[in-house]
Amino acid sequence: MNISERRACRALGQHRSTQRKVPRGRDDEEALTADLVALAEKYGRYGYRKISALLKAAGWFVNDKRVERIWRREGLKVPAKQPKRGRIWDNDGSCVRLRPEHRNHVWSYDFVEARTHDGRKIRMLNVVDEFTHECLAIRVARKLKATDVIDVLSDLFIVRGVPGHIRSDNGPEFVAKALQAWITGVGAKSAYITPGSPWENGYVESFNARLRDELLNGEIFYTLREAQVVIESWRRHYNGVRPHASLGYRPPAPEVFMPAFSAWPAALARPAPPAKLPVAERPTVH
Repeated sequence: MNISERRACRALGQHRSTQRKVPRGRDDEEALTADLVALAEKYGRYGYRKISALLKAAGWFVNDKRVERIWRREGLKVPAKQPKRGRIWDNDGSCVRLRPEHRNHVWSYDFVEARTHDGRKIRMLNVVDEFTHECLAIRVARKLKATDVIDVLSDLFIVRGVPGHIRSDNGPEFVAKALQAWITGVGAKSAYITPGSPWENGYVESFNARLRDELLNGEIFYTLREAQVVIESWRRHYNGVRPHASLGYRPPAPEVFMPAFSAWPAALARPAPPAKLPVAERPTVH
């Protein structure tokens, strides 16, 4: 058709600049997408906000909206959010929950069970600082008794000091007279939850859920020693690298600045990567 560009654009309601400027994406879109997909594959239970925090820690200057756009374009699934729970109230209507106010104010601990490949049971004693959300220790063994609880706490007290309160359920290891006498003797106080009310120990229960969801459900442990090494490596990653939403997507206890991928898993013994993911680690993006 012998018609001018101006007239054709006017008829179509289209700006003339669209005929001259070729649309193109950002120069770093492909590399960013590759790094985002690699992170999503490595940390399969993280949503786009945690992935965005890891990208920033690795050297990317990117906002959450751009990460979310790429996340949805690639068809990645956001993990379901944890349902909200109500406050804890006494019969007279007063709130009785002991809330942490500073570091070492309230610790909480609990047991988690798993099995090695041969079907034998392993137990984990998890100790969490409720104020900082830091996992202070995970003791992994075939059996754990009250004496083992005292052993773990004594090591922590020497390194970190004595907390004001230690919260737990009413398990036999925690209500043992020897443990209660020892805790009282060192100057701490025991805070037991109401029987049958695990939500009162919400901090450590939330940690237990993250441990099981992000590690235990996806690992096969062939020996007790393997479980101890892998779980301790994950604990260090949880404290020093993993973004926590309640802490503004920062880790609870970062020791030093490091690329986000160098701490987990520990079995990847290799030099620290540059600020962005190496090309060799990037999956092909179509």
